[in-house]
Amino acid sequence: MELLSFSNYMEVGNLKMAWAHLEKAHIIAQRYPYHHSLVHWKMLQFGFFIKNYKEVIGQIPRLIFGGVKSFVGTVPVGNPGGSNVPPFKPFPIDPEIQNIFNKAGLN
Repeated sequence: MELLSFSNYMEVGNLKMAWAHLEKAHIIAQRYPYHHSLVHWKMLQFGFFIKNYKEVIGQIPRLIFGGVKSFVGTVPVGNPGGSNVPPFKPFPIDPEIQNIFNKAGLN
């Protein structure tokens, strides 16, 4: 759902909202290696799109190791995944996302 919202906002040129949905997608996807890596791939592409080379450089190690960390269960829960935050720092989970986790039995 969040990746669809990301795509929709990209189509209309609302980059701020597009990024916000990528961050939500990252938090939700962290527990799943493939999806976690996919979100980092989208973040890398976004970095190229907006010509933010700090984001591009920051996403490369996240793309390489994010899925592995998901696989072994050592992700920093709640981390939004962008290069503007430390990659190993956990963050509080937004109540909207926590509700998604609760409904899925992922407390």
